[in-house]
Amino acid sequence: MNTERIVRTFVEYFEEHGHRRISGSTLLPPPGDTVLFTTSGMHPITPYLEGRPHPLGRRLVNVQRCLRTTDLDEVGDSTHLTVFEMLGTWSLGDYDGSRSLDWGYRLLTEGLGVDPGLLHATVYGGDDQVGPDTDSLRLWQERGVPVELTVEDNWWSNGPTGPCGPDSEIFLWSGDTPPRSTPTRDDRWVEVWNHVMMRHRRLDDGRLVPLPQRNVDTGLGLERLASLLQGKSSVFECDVFDPWRRVVPSLWPLDEPSLRLVHDHLRSAVVIVGDGVRPANTGRGYVLRRLLRRVLTVLWRDDPSRGLGDLPDELVSHTLDHFRQEEEPGRVRRVLLEEEHRFGQLMERGRKVLARPRFRGPLGDEDFHYLHDTHGLPRDLVVSLRQE
Repeated sequence: MNTERIVRTFVEYFEEHGHRRISGSTLLPPPGDTVLFTTSGMHPITPYLEGRPHPLGRRLVNVQRCLRTTDLDEVGDSTHLTVFEMLGTWSLGDYDGSRSLDWGYRLLTEGLGVDPGLLHATVYGGDDQVGPDTDSLRLWQERGVPVELTVEDNWWSNGPTGPCGPDSEIFLWSGDTPPRSTPTRDDRWVEVWNHVMMRHRRLDDGRLVPLPQRNVDTGLGLERLASLLQGKSSVFECDVFDPWRRVVPSLWPLDEPSLRLVHDHLRSAVVIVGDGVRPANTGRGYVLRRLLRRVLTVLWRDDPSRGLGDLPDELVSHTLDHFRQEEEPGRVRRVLLEEEHRFGQLMERGRKVLARPRFRGPLGDEDFHYLHDTHGLPRDLVVSLRQE
């Protein structure tokens, strides 16, 4: 089942259950938001979780593109991407968590064809402030799905303060053997869908107070689910990466970890540019700049003649089309090539600076600060240049 069919099945299922689809899924958060990028499907929904009426009603569904820099160093494993799509549903003070879990179970098993015997759930076990989530526990027991009780792993929050609550996570077995053990003891159990019972607000002093309404907020990673449904061992082998895997290895021969980084970071850069961001030394622009510099560092490590000009138009167009973006592919390519030129100049200047006698020995924090503030050389670039 390809990703387009997964999305269509997901959205239509919840529309049949009274949900309205939210249009628009930009990476840029609403005005006034302090975060750089949208990190989850619930991010734009936060005001409505706190009681503001949503213009589309109390049952919502959407497909939200997200970006997470916290996972940047994990990109290259089997489950993490920088830019990804999140399938989400919400009950804004309408139905309860057990109904959400029941719909989730039925969609996975009946709509998407998942073998019920390959599922495992985790449920909040309770602490001194909030008791165990007995409703979710009962639902899973009635469905015959094994359950593991945890505390910290099944409490969701978007930060130290703000909306939060217990969650129940659904895992799918990815191993070659029959399912065994539990999600906290065996990483072959892959989390695919999180259902958060968003009922509380955490205050600055750590206390919990009830939200004006009892919400349910769910999120399901599209690429992660697609890779599992397609029998692939990593998100980089699901169908959205097919054009990349067909073209890039013959263009730039790289080992598998490097290929994954290049695929992820270049794809992410195209999406970021497609949402109107341009390279800069701070904020969103620096995230874009950092992604492109990581790609170029990998490409130039073995062959300085490699360049983003080699990137076929097909990959840029495919990515923009997949994420439903209207930016012109040619404009995206110009942004990438201009940034490559700037980085090449910076690398050349950096080599000359680091060749000075002062920088031939071990570098301390004072040296790194000087190189950054005086010559515009970030620490990670300095470290990379000294490894050449």
